[in-house]
Amino acid sequence: VDPSLQALESRQEEILKRLYELKSAVDGLSKMIQTPDADFDVTNIIQTDECSPLTTNGADLDLMLGKDYGALKDIVINANPSLPPLSLLVLHSLLCERYKVLSAVHTHSSVKSVPENLLKCFGEQTKKQPRHEYQLGFTLIWKDVPKPQMKFSIQTMCPIEGEGNIARFLFSLFGQKYNAVTSTLIDSWVDTAIFQLKEGSSKEKGAVLRSMNAALGKTSWLVGNELSVADIVAWCALQQTGTANAAPANVQKWMKSCENLAPFSSVMKLLK
Repeated sequence: VDPSLQALESRQEEILKRLYELKSAVDGLSKMIQTPDADFDVTNIIQTDECSPLTTNGADLDLMLGKDYGALKDIVINANPSLPPLSLLVLHSLLCERYKVLSAVHTHSSVKSVPENLLKCFGEQTKKQPRHEYQLGFTLIWKDVPKPQMKFSIQTMCPIEGEGNIARFLFSLFGQKYNAVTSTLIDSWVDTAIFQLKEGSSKEKGAVLRSMNAALGKTSWLVGNELSVADIVAWCALQQTGTANAAPANVQKWMKSCENLAPFSSVMKLLK
């Protein structure tokens, strides 16, 4: 046999072996993340993931939203008043604690009328300062759109669509850094809250509540020991679906923890 062919065959066998090992690793990770009763418990990994409180870190707005000679970074969100994206209102309140935010609410001509409480969902901006003194512009436009859309001052960027995707982006402005496992779990809970808890059948909602109850029996928040965007989106989904009162014990306790935080108060006022 030609030695070069033997060498090629050996290389192919080595490559196939590595691909098989990689497939096994991916299958194991998939099980770890998706199966509630998986043998491998990721709680310890999450707890060792260094995560600073939201009040101390900040993102580089120039890096994330584009640097335009010190101009105000404008975020514009279109949302349908028939289904207000409550999580974005909570995130707006959190952003106001971190940055100097110039807030505004408008109504598009495609919408005939908007309830008064939605027109005043950001409250009153008491201190009027020159525009250039603000770090971030946050404009909410009530518009007849199928799902929330977000644009900001980078002209070449495509709009971000969907409440969950916008919530992820807004939360990233706090500069939080997570490891791969934690990030994946957070994303999974956000998708679960939007597509199953908020839009799913009663059977799906019941299954999500049981999963949440199990997760919250181990940690104070859905992922680890710090508030994340997963908690915000899930809490808001529970409020909008009317399933909050039927939630099991651990979920009820977690909901009260959310409601004790000031940024959730603006949404609670809307729901009254």
